[in-house]
Amino acid sequence: MSDPITTTLAHAPESVERAAYASPGPASAGSATRSRSLFVPALIGFVLLGITALLVIGFLFIALGAGVVAVGGVMALIPLGIVLLGIRWIDRWEPEPRSALLFAFLWGAATSVFVALLVGLVAEVVLTSAGSSESELEFIGAVIQAPIVEELAKGFGVLLIFLVARKHFDGPIDGIVYAATVAAGFAFTENILYFGAELGGGEGSSVIGVFIIRGLMSPFAHVMFTLCTGVAIGIAARRRGVLPGLLAFVIGLVPAMLLHALWNGATFVVGDSFLIYYVVVQVPLFIAAIVLVVVLRRHEARLTKVRLDEYAAAGWFNTDETLALATPRGRSQAIAWARQHGLATVMRGYIRDATRLAFIRQRLVAGHDVVGAQVDEAAVLASIISRRAALQPQVVAVAASGEPGVTR
Repeated sequence: MSDPITTTLAHAPESVERAAYASPGPASAGSATRSRSLFVPALIGFVLLGITALLVIGFLFIALGAGVVAVGGVMALIPLGIVLLGIRWIDRWEPEPRSALLFAFLWGAATSVFVALLVGLVAEVVLTSAGSSESELEFIGAVIQAPIVEELAKGFGVLLIFLVARKHFDGPIDGIVYAATVAAGFAFTENILYFGAELGGGEGSSVIGVFIIRGLMSPFAHVMFTLCTGVAIGIAARRRGVLPGLLAFVIGLVPAMLLHALWNGATFVVGDSFLIYYVVVQVPLFIAAIVLVVVLRRHEARLTKVRLDEYAAAGWFNTDETLALATPRGRSQAIAWARQHGLATVMRGYIRDATRLAFIRQRLVAGHDVVGAQVDEAAVLASIISRRAALQPQVVAVAASGEPGVTR
């Protein structure tokens, strides 16, 4: 029985190598220019994130104390770890750049929290001056102010990534990943505040109860809210121009704010029946979110296969090769084969490049950023050929050795 991975690589189309190095100069120059064009806004963005992070950290230390912040931070790492594992699972097919994910996390953990704290302080002063009672302040803050301000702040971080790093924003799954990462950062800092308040609350505080509700029962709450904005922007990312993204941002905020208000307002309505509300309302919403992610991931895989088949029709790949690069089962088999021959890293890079190529092709088909997409396409094709060259010598050696299961 023949090994499909070995056979595929051994019979790769010859046209690939000739085409990949046809004109490397312009592609390299174009890639360098595009990288430099993103450097300045990225630098400014991270500087601003650093400033807001210092302000938020300073506030936490003043309000709670260093020791309480440290303990609350350790507790907050548990729900954060749960959420990050979920994000990694969602982002496995076509991973986003780590720099963009870092920006998203810091935006949520620092800038979004800073905005929420600042607006909250101003709102409290205004409402107190207007004669609002403590119970009114609590209700307005939780059910009206928090959903509007927090979702605006978090969603704007996703919108910024869409506007500045459009080439890394290919569809709804990317929107979910960026939105979830922003939300994870926000929830991390917010959990430190909540856990810290209970730790320093003295007699009558319920650290364990708050940790169970926020850390174990609802670590994905903020993710579910901001996910709405991310999906909307992700759908718009497949259309030309910036306007669809801006409109999608506004549209996505509506369900995000409503879900947030529903969650916060439940404590004022259901009282001691919170657990029933959680099982009847929040659990089904969470299951629906998982189903949505699974459906979108399958669509992403089908899109990858369709676009790589177009390259196969042009002679860049053979048909069997696209099965190995663009289907979950094919990828698993390819990586298993590569691991046996010490080439797992190269194979993962090969699969990653092929996936990037498919989504670059999608940008070309959609007709946005055509010049930039062509530059990226040439660079990725060259990388694909380089990785294929690293894989093929091993294929030849395996075939010559007469290893069982290999067609010679």
